[in-house]
Amino acid sequence: MPPASSANAKISWQPSFTPALILLGLAIVINYVDRGNLSFAATSIQSELKLSSTALGFLLSAFFYTYMALQFVIGGVVDRFGANRVLTAGLLVWSLATLATSFAGSFIALLGLRLLLGVGESVAFPCTSKLIAQNVPQERRGIANAVITAGLKFGPAVGALGAGLLIAKYGWRSVFLWLGMISLLWIPAWFRWKPLSPITSARETAALVGYLQIFKQRYFWGCSAGHFCFNYLSYFLLTWLPAYFQHERHLSQAALSRAAGAFYLVDASAALFTGWFCDHLIKRGVDASRVRKGASAIGSFLAAAALLVCAFAGGDTYYYWLLLAAAGSGAAGCGVFLFAQSLAGPRAVGQWSALQNGFGNFAGLIAPAFTGFLVDRTGHYFSAFAVTAAISVTGGLVWIFGVRLAPVEWAGDSKLT
Repeated sequence: MPPASSANAKISWQPSFTPALILLGLAIVINYVDRGNLSFAATSIQSELKLSSTALGFLLSAFFYTYMALQFVIGGVVDRFGANRVLTAGLLVWSLATLATSFAGSFIALLGLRLLLGVGESVAFPCTSKLIAQNVPQERRGIANAVITAGLKFGPAVGALGAGLLIAKYGWRSVFLWLGMISLLWIPAWFRWKPLSPITSARETAALVGYLQIFKQRYFWGCSAGHFCFNYLSYFLLTWLPAYFQHERHLSQAALSRAAGAFYLVDASAALFTGWFCDHLIKRGVDASRVRKGASAIGSFLAAAALLVCAFAGGDTYYYWLLLAAAGSGAAGCGVFLFAQSLAGPRAVGQWSALQNGFGNFAGLIAPAFTGFLVDRTGHYFSAFAVTAAISVTGGLVWIFGVRLAPVEWAGDSKLT
């Protein structure tokens, strides 16, 4: 039987991996709560520390500087040292950074801790992709990736509710103190239920796939383009949805929180259903490539259409269209890392998914800023919705025509079998 590192190795889902998968989804929830908590506390921090809007803007974007930069190197670390170790170390770093933020008393201290948070959180998606590729068979990766996708959707909902309540009652520092301590509780649970790491020989370690080999794969660029388009949709909804509710639809703070929370819950639920349903179809004999590509494309098209209608809809109906966009977003997100896992295989998935995530996260720099420019320029959100819809349609086309669900045969694979 081929070793676990072979792209063609037979993988079976062990019942013991289910608790680990739940913990991986929880890690992504924690990841998104911790990266987003500064946004909820921004006004209070700005007032207490007497920060300018420019300084606050630097703090809000600082996370992405280290997070994005490390995506282009962290994959090799994951493939070489193993996802279990790297994920544990990363979560420890980002939890301590969150905890320490509660004691920060200056702009410089906050800036350094946000940069450190980006370092810790950079490991999350390469590690989850590696662990899924090593432990979950192709026909069950839909639900496994849906758990991860649902985690990044639940995170903003949990953060909005939890951070808001803590700030209102105890002040902004309590958010970072309690979330940091709660995050640390994940680590002993992971030591208890983490999957066994595959035994990797020195020969296999020396045969790690290089970046140049990955960049030569045309489907890597298809995955990266599709990832960018999905992230543009996701970051647009994550960063501007509250402002849209408040300024365009004139919701109160309480109504805004309920509306946003319900949106993210629908988004997460759609991801879980799509993952389960795709696995169900594949088990019944439907071609896996058509199912996975179809789900990503249909979700992208559905989100685009619903956003366009929402922009024109009146006050009585717009929210229903927005919830339909949430369903499309959830469906579209299931395949983002699944394609990387299937194409790269366990041997190279850490590097592939990290590089793909790096290119995909350029949307995090572009979408919020460009949306703000469009809203300032036009005075309303229609153009921002239209641009997001167009990019989402492009993503659907990329998943159909730019990706194929077939393992790459890496140089040296035959020597490892």
